[in-house]
Amino acid sequence: MATKLNKRQIKQLKALASKISPMLWIGKNGVTDAAVKQASETLESHELLKGVVQDGCPVDEQEVGETLAGQIGAQLVQVIGHRFVLYRPSKKPGITKIELVR
Repeated sequence: MATKLNKRQIKQLKALASKISPMLWIGKNGVTDAAVKQASETLESHELLKGVVQDGCPVDEQEVGETLAGQIGAQLVQVIGHRFVLYRPSKKPGITKIELVR
């Protein structure tokens, strides 16, 4: 797991996340292996992922975000309403990397 994000970095990531559309939907089956795989692949390509927890999901947004983050080595940036944002630096070459403030 990367170093813990500081307040300025979290603020920066929240601002970036506000501009992106959700890329992962968690439904009535909760956090499945397929959802974990998709989240990991998305973070490898984009570093920042916005997810939506749909009505009928057996666990709440905070728990979904923490579970996914724990399983894929990402960090939960924020949870607002039914949405959550995850961040993980990518090791994939050729993608635009997010330059975190210090």
